[in-house]
Amino acid sequence: MRLWITGSGIVSALGVGREATLRSLLESRSGIGTVRFLQTEHTEFPVGEVPMSDEQMEHLLGIAQGTPTTRTSLMGMLALGEALEQAQLTRDDLRKVAFVSGTTVGGMDRTEQYWLDLLENDKHNEFISTHDCGACTEMIADHFGAFASVTTLSTACSSAANAIIYGARLIENGVADIVVAGGAECITKFHLNGFNSLRILDTTPCRPFDATRTGLNLGEGAAFVVLESEAHALSRGVKATISLDGYGNACDAFHQTASSSDGEGAFRAMTEAIRNAGLTPSDISYINAHGTGTPNNDSSESAAMQRVFGSHIPPLSSTKSFTGHTTSASGSIETVICLLAMNNSFIPPNLNFNDSSDCVAPVAKLVEGVELNHVLCNSFGFGGNDSSLLLSKVKPASESRQASVSARTNAFPRPIYVLSAQHISAQQPFSRDWMQNPVRYAEPFVRSIEPDYKPFIPPMESRRMGRLLKRALAVSKSALAESGVENPDIIVTGTGLGCLENTQLFLDALCREGEYLLKPTHFMQSTHNTIGSLIAINMGCHGYNATYAHGSISFESALHDAMLQLCNTYHTTALVGSHDEMTPSYYNLLCKSGFLGNPGEMASECSVSVVLGENSRGNALCAIKDMVMLYQPSSNQLKQAVESLFSRNGLTSHDIAGILSGFNGSEGSRKDYCDHCGELFGDIPMLHYKHLFGECYSASALSMYVAACCLAERTIPQALYVTPSAEPVSISEHQALVLYNNDGKNHSLTLLTAV
Repeated sequence: MRLWITGSGIVSALGVGREATLRSLLESRSGIGTVRFLQTEHTEFPVGEVPMSDEQMEHLLGIAQGTPTTRTSLMGMLALGEALEQAQLTRDDLRKVAFVSGTTVGGMDRTEQYWLDLLENDKHNEFISTHDCGACTEMIADHFGAFASVTTLSTACSSAANAIIYGARLIENGVADIVVAGGAECITKFHLNGFNSLRILDTTPCRPFDATRTGLNLGEGAAFVVLESEAHALSRGVKATISLDGYGNACDAFHQTASSSDGEGAFRAMTEAIRNAGLTPSDISYINAHGTGTPNNDSSESAAMQRVFGSHIPPLSSTKSFTGHTTSASGSIETVICLLAMNNSFIPPNLNFNDSSDCVAPVAKLVEGVELNHVLCNSFGFGGNDSSLLLSKVKPASESRQASVSARTNAFPRPIYVLSAQHISAQQPFSRDWMQNPVRYAEPFVRSIEPDYKPFIPPMESRRMGRLLKRALAVSKSALAESGVENPDIIVTGTGLGCLENTQLFLDALCREGEYLLKPTHFMQSTHNTIGSLIAINMGCHGYNATYAHGSISFESALHDAMLQLCNTYHTTALVGSHDEMTPSYYNLLCKSGFLGNPGEMASECSVSVVLGENSRGNALCAIKDMVMLYQPSSNQLKQAVESLFSRNGLTSHDIAGILSGFNGSEGSRKDYCDHCGELFGDIPMLHYKHLFGECYSASALSMYVAACCLAERTIPQALYVTPSAEPVSISEHQALVLYNNDGKNHSLTLLTAV
């Protein structure tokens, strides 16, 4: 399917908007300079800051003074507004539009500013809820209205590129008609000092691919593109000049922060993007390289390009010499730069380049009057998460075709099977004892029960890992062993807060001890995709690898991505997990914000891994038949979604054994679920699980685990009923369970059946 790009918006060190960006590129004028807005001790490092203060952006956006915002979300709003305007999308249109954003730092700029206050007093509690990645995405979305669905990718420097890939997949599979995808990221002291601790920052303007390169310059910004099918765009009278024809994502599976010498992940990503577009390497007109300016990245990417293109490497350049490395936003910022280059027939120069003795030679001067028909845009992130997008010129003949929008079909044409499911949680790890003899707690906060890690992780490796990484690796290995799948085709992970303990250790040292002598290990293990990349590195998995970090629907987002691929691509198995930890100090912060600590609920932490397959292999626990994700739906829209879920799967209320909800025992949760479920599901029995396992961002993954166990055992334990049952209830052969998650904004419905 040809996906048209009908709108784009960009904000970076080159200015606000496409026109300002184009002028800077054509004038070969870099936006990198001395730090102006970030309050850091490290003024020796050049940066690419957006040339506006937070207050100026708030004024431009019409945001009232005193409204809690983050710099990431403000830049995102500016870029999203420009993209929506060019695509001719109004506020009323958004209910049919999905929004996918990529970020890693999220609201860290506010968290690091007020960290000690947040811990020690109540001065700035309003910023607790702006910290996580999903919160920033929702702030961007909510500024414009109610989108159909919203989620967040967090794969470090490939986040925005992966958001675009997922957005393309949503359209190709009939889940959405239009998707706005991209990313936003501000510079923070946290990641400036993190990169400095790795010794990969340059004190002079960066020189990608140059023999004298010594590191990168950090940048910031945001960019979004509007994707829709050619037929759908024509049906609403909108045209495009550029299409997204291919994409690829692969894992280098080599190291958490370094790239392999042969660029295996980059090679696979570029090869897949070209193959996906039905092209050959000789068709590529230009490569916008990842090109960070670090010795390791540029030599690795050079090796990968030589493997793909041989001695006929197309013209290439890194535009990070203009913008700085905008980390999570780089994939979408550089995509928009590619659009500008293709539409205006020029190749942007690789500024500051002189000597290519150990790398491929980029274009050093502006080249104008060149036809760019097919362009490859590379984005490579920590953990070896490598992505490539392939953009093509739309031919004039295509624009004159008769518009014809085909009827949307079910996104999941066949069931996906749960081959295994394992957990480490407040209940006994790797065990179904909770079904007969659950561990009961009276405390408001409990941590997970730790297993013996020696069968899964050698002690020398284990001692270098944080608690969450050990849990995630152990539970993943256990689930894979139970399923009989040795090496999954894809790994998709969900996490609300990532490796929180290591993040806090780095943040606390930064705020209490200053910006020197910080430990790189804590920073290396702070990025959200550390979890998924660790699993891939440990098992040598080079396939698709993505991490979703959108609060309490992180797991559903990961599950949705995996299911779409298993139903509609050549992939046959997937490892899907969701992992979150909770420290006592952060628990106290979330109590202050009202997310946790409410009477009647128990907070905890968990790691869950499930192995999915396109066939049952004769031993599946259950089947996933369907899934729906909604953002801020009206009561009527939610009811229609439930009715549609039942009708397209040929089910009535008598076929549903129970609704496994996210009810956690608090009064607010009771209103969200108990009062709501009768209206949505009638007299179908309501079930719950958080009273046994606890509340956390990854708790919905436990609902998948619990439901899979119940369907495999054909029994619903008495302890799961909200209205107590005298004894366990049997599940008949053709009955199903519905998982319902609702965090107040995001709603998800997942249909599971017995096999």
